[in-house]
Amino acid sequence: VQAFQRRHGLDPDGVVGPGTLAALNVPVGARIDQLRLTLERARWVVDEAPGDVVVVNIAGAEVFVARNGEVTWWRRAVVGKEARQTPVFRGLMTYIEINPTWTIPPTILREDVLPKVRRNRGYLAANDIRVLDYQGRRVDPATVDWNARSFPYLLRQDAGPDNPLGLVKLMFPNPHNVYLHDTPARASVFTKSRRTFSSGCIRVEDPFELAAIVLDEPGTWTAASLKAALAGGQTRRINLKRPWPVLLLYWTAALDEQGEVRFLPDVYRRDPALLAALDGDVRIEFPAG
Repeated sequence: VQAFQRRHGLDPDGVVGPGTLAALNVPVGARIDQLRLTLERARWVVDEAPGDVVVVNIAGAEVFVARNGEVTWWRRAVVGKEARQTPVFRGLMTYIEINPTWTIPPTILREDVLPKVRRNRGYLAANDIRVLDYQGRRVDPATVDWNARSFPYLLRQDAGPDNPLGLVKLMFPNPHNVYLHDTPARASVFTKSRRTFSSGCIRVEDPFELAAIVLDEPGTWTAASLKAALAGGQTRRINLKRPWPVLLLYWTAALDEQGEVRFLPDVYRRDPALLAALDGDVRIEFPAG
């Protein structure tokens, strides 16, 4: 039962509860469809997977490094909740930051932080959050109209152990404001089988190991030396000597390290629409003339 649970993205508690029973009763045809969907999604990116690549499988809430098609490093991750889904796209990782600050993204600012500040002005000081204008200059919170319809400011949380990004982030600049990062809540989130807790970014189980891999300077940077560089608390940017492609994918079937197929939950319910398209009529269109 535990082996079955591990293969199907369930907590391996050895108890045939409602989730395990539901997975046991999924027809073989539906599992075959999951394989078809993953093969289709793989076809979209097979030409974009170069020799070295960092891959996030959103459906499996996992991140791994592949070199020439072989997985050499794998860890659990936390991805976006259903209301704030992690997007599928391709990026290029160019640098990391240790002791990062956190500039609060627009959606989180609008839906989460501003309502808290309006209820309690002490929220900013309690969470080491500064108000900045768009030129990066500090603004006195007492001069801000917190109830205005437009909000022409940035809120930035100082670096530190309570920062939501943790102590390191790995950057591949993109219009989605999504990146890989540490988390101050390591112990409580990575043990769960369903890890859809974030607002879109990807929290990594062991981000310092991943940072050392992409820096690719073993004589200078290891997980231990990166952690030692945290002393003093200063934010520091370290450029990669070569960029790493990053693929954010959504595969509900995948192979484990032993080459055995795992079936993963369709956490964002994306499979039915793609399956309908695969099973639909084939239409070939030729350009006019």
